[in-house]
Amino acid sequence: MLKAASLFTDGAVLCRRKEIRVFGEADSGAAVTVTLRDCCGNLLARNVCTAGNGRFTALLRPQEAMTGCTLSISAGDECFTASDIAVGDVYLAGGQSNMELELQNALGGREAIREHDDPMLRYYYVNKYALVSDEQRAAADHARWTAIVPGAGGNLSAVAYFFAAKLRRLHPDVPVGIINCNWGGTSVTCWMPEKTLRQTAEGARYLDEYARNGGNKTMAQFLAEEKAWQDEIAAWTERTEAYRAAHPEAETEEVDEACGLYPWHPPVGPGSPFRPGGLHDTMTATVIPAALTGLLFYQGEQDAGYTGHYDLLLAQLVAFWREQFMDDRLPFLNVQLPMWTEFKPLGPTHWQEIRLAQARARDFIRDSGMICMLDCGERGNIHPVDKKTPGERLAELALDVVYGEKAELCPRAAGKYADDDRLTVLLTAPVRAEAEDLLLEIAGEDGRFVKAEAEIREDRLILHAGSIARPVHARYAWVEYAEAPLFGLNGQPLEPFLL
Repeated sequence: MLKAASLFTDGAVLCRRKEIRVFGEADSGAAVTVTLRDCCGNLLARNVCTAGNGRFTALLRPQEAMTGCTLSISAGDECFTASDIAVGDVYLAGGQSNMELELQNALGGREAIREHDDPMLRYYYVNKYALVSDEQRAAADHARWTAIVPGAGGNLSAVAYFFAAKLRRLHPDVPVGIINCNWGGTSVTCWMPEKTLRQTAEGARYLDEYARNGGNKTMAQFLAEEKAWQDEIAAWTERTEAYRAAHPEAETEEVDEACGLYPWHPPVGPGSPFRPGGLHDTMTATVIPAALTGLLFYQGEQDAGYTGHYDLLLAQLVAFWREQFMDDRLPFLNVQLPMWTEFKPLGPTHWQEIRLAQARARDFIRDSGMICMLDCGERGNIHPVDKKTPGERLAELALDVVYGEKAELCPRAAGKYADDDRLTVLLTAPVRAEAEDLLLEIAGEDGRFVKAEAEIREDRLILHAGSIARPVHARYAWVEYAEAPLFGLNGQPLEPFLL
């Protein structure tokens, strides 16, 4: 028996300038030979490995960017060959619904699907399954790479698409492959197995609390509850589609008023994709241990208000993925949450805390970076349809973190100092104001923040408030939703801060 993982079928993109890892299934003890040849048939790399426990992993020496290669895998009388193999940059696009939002549903997405013709931009879609099963294994076996040509790409993450499209413009000789692996509504804890989560107190808390809330119910009970929930979603979708058809100019707030809010109350249970530890085995593990250029991540909404240690959980995920993908310097490019609130808020979003936790994680995870999205939120819409902005900002971030090239980055706070009743915040770049309310506050030793008067001196903010004689702390953009006021001279928003 010999079967390559579907990641290595026709049209695959292998990671350049890193050890290439080709894996799959084979009889234990079998000698598996893997060969990579260029478009002219010249031998690029060859290696032999011995399968164990029904699996094989062959290691090939690094290659430069190219297309038209052939990958051959053989064991005894069995042989498998994949053609049209490219070597380039490969990124995994992970996270929840804002990474999941498909190109066909994004602003400008349908035009891109209709017109974009670039066979050197390809993606591999990891199918969504909450449980390991015969159906899940069959879906993984039949997954394939898709090239971006007219009519293709509708189900690709829009953020990842715009990221890859910009990289292709910046590095036109380098193929780009996206491994699309995400699921809307998931916590950061969904992407680590239970064994890993148990290694931290916060991960264990997620697991234990989920169990207390009904995670230990029977599968039959869970499936019945899930069906009822899916029926409710179907009814809501039918109502909203009918209303929009009858009122094509209706804004989201009007649709919500007429049809009700999206019924987001997924049942807790053993088959839920939203359970902690649920998706590693069914999704991410199917592409491990492929060599990657980097990780893209857009997540945090589901954990807002649920944990005060999101930065630690995020760092744990990065460490786990780096271990699994056998690369302790694997670049991690994260998307900071934008502003957001419902039209009629039921309570605080707590996204301010998550934004700062994401920044803290960036600061202590080496080979990582984060883009600011403070100017890209939509009131009443948790899924902004502009995915070009985050995608292209991630590409700029990749220039800096991954490629060591000059990039347009978001300015951020670099420090502060007090001088009598003034507090000066030092920035990494000059900024300008584009709104009246600068969203700047200061506090004394008691930590009670008040609105600050501000003077902008290029890369310094001079803050004061008449009620605070000795300011100690400063913060920026600590609001649910407002117009982002401060931008770098490059047009990038100033990152929120708490100093």
